[in-house]
Amino acid sequence: MFRSIRWRIALPYVILILASMLALGVILSNFLRQIYLDDLEAQLATEARLVGEALRPLLEHSVGAPANGESAAPLIEQAAREWAKTLGARLTIIALDGVVLGESDDDPALMSNHADRPEVIAALRSGQGSSIRFSHTLGYDMLYVGVAFPNPQNPLAVIRVAVALNRIQSHLAQLQGILFSATLFVAVLAVLLAAWIAARASSPLQQLTHAARQMAAGELSDQPAAVNIDEIGQLTQAFNQMSVQLRQQFRTLETERGKLSAVLQKMSDGVLIVDQQGLVQLLNPAAERMLSLLAREAVGSPLAEAVRHHQPFEVWRQCQETGEGQQATFEFSRRIVLQVVATPLDQALPGSILLLFHDMTRQRQIERLRRDFISNVSHELRTPLAALKALTETLRDGALEDPPAARRFLARMETEVDALSLMVAELLELSRIESGHVPLMLQPTAPMEIVGPAYERLCLQAERANLSLTVECAEDLPDVLADAGRAQQIVVNLLHNAIKFTPENGQVIVACEPQGRFVCFSVRDTGIGISAEDLPRIFERFYKADRSRSSGGTGLGLAIARHLVEAHGGKIWAESQLGQGSTFSFTIPIA
Repeated sequence: MFRSIRWRIALPYVILILASMLALGVILSNFLRQIYLDDLEAQLATEARLVGEALRPLLEHSVGAPANGESAAPLIEQAAREWAKTLGARLTIIALDGVVLGESDDDPALMSNHADRPEVIAALRSGQGSSIRFSHTLGYDMLYVGVAFPNPQNPLAVIRVAVALNRIQSHLAQLQGILFSATLFVAVLAVLLAAWIAARASSPLQQLTHAARQMAAGELSDQPAAVNIDEIGQLTQAFNQMSVQLRQQFRTLETERGKLSAVLQKMSDGVLIVDQQGLVQLLNPAAERMLSLLAREAVGSPLAEAVRHHQPFEVWRQCQETGEGQQATFEFSRRIVLQVVATPLDQALPGSILLLFHDMTRQRQIERLRRDFISNVSHELRTPLAALKALTETLRDGALEDPPAARRFLARMETEVDALSLMVAELLELSRIESGHVPLMLQPTAPMEIVGPAYERLCLQAERANLSLTVECAEDLPDVLADAGRAQQIVVNLLHNAIKFTPENGQVIVACEPQGRFVCFSVRDTGIGISAEDLPRIFERFYKADRSRSSGGTGLGLAIARHLVEAHGGKIWAESQLGQGSTFSFTIPIA
């Protein structure tokens, strides 16, 4: 309860009012009691003087004639009883030596000497005295007022008038009851008033608290209204201004975060942010793919444990030590080559380092293919060019004088030139196919319209090689969506290789069969086969499984076949074992 500002305001206010009312009641009660006692004392003193005037003869006679004093005592006692009834109070006539001459409520002869009574001592000293004490005779508090009659200089006796204070106490109890009721009423009114004032004062603070909590939760739509122009109203206005500025800043931050997230999500390069302790703080999907990570497991874990490769850790460590950018290229797995670049993030994130991973696998493959291409072209051109140079030198050295030899050399030269022309033509064809400059006229085509012309074109070559060339293709196969001429070129290239690498008395079989949404074409032979080492690379340009390259050919036929199949929307593959033949297959979508 005391944690609420409403009660912190209301409770002190209520306690202050209650304490003030109680203090006022006590002070007022004592003040009224004292006034009442003073008035009653003055009244009793006046009554004592009146009694003294009435009893003056008896008192003078008692003091002037001591021998006859005893005869005056009964009269004084009787007069005291009568005056006590008239005054409604207790009346006592006391001699100067303290002997009781008359008493209205008791027998004077049985009463002790009153010379030691406070009111008697004070009356004899100053003319009037009073005291309040418990009366054992009557059993309650009494107010005693004594007066030296007629004066303190020459007194005759002390006349004492006493009244019970139970009436005063009852009056004071009534007054205290009234004060208690008033205090209770004022307290209830003070509580209600304090609660209303506290609620009114704390309501803007509660609105500010609610708005601050909404702001902390990210909701900035509601703003508390500034009702007054006091300090709380000024605080509310300042809070609203801050809320508007924060809303603008949040929108800006959300926009920037969205842009950053979109960039990180769509980047092809992997991004890792590592803090000063070497813990991964952020990574994008590209980094997950490259490094085979899961973001929920990698974030918060050490870099060396997350990446599991020493090179990125070394680059990060060197960048942290030198404060300068570092880079390195490493092979993450057998088929993936990555380049990592480390950059300090001094201004944006002090102590953190950005690791950027770039996939260099494709670039390395292109570099390797370029080197292989140059090597292969050089190797393929060197043989015919060397032969041509040797033949021309022979002719120049005198072979022209021998017509039969000259004709034989010219035939050889024509053969080499034809091989060079074929190589150039196939290179141009392959280049056009790879660049997409060869449009395909795709239309529904029966599989036999692809296989039949290729069979007819190469059946004579198979017969000359003493090979069995057969076709296994059902006539009810669905049409395929293909360019008939280009599809025939694929089959021709595969059949040409099969015939070339199959020994005499071997078999070459061309087959067609449905395969889901495709028709699968296959060329199967019983040739020398291909090793498992060479099988993944046989569709590359200039690649030959025959290391000595004694089989002839340019090594471009299978590369051309692969590109044509992919242009049709299919795929091509080979299955082979050394000495057990080969099977080349490709698919073309059904029309």
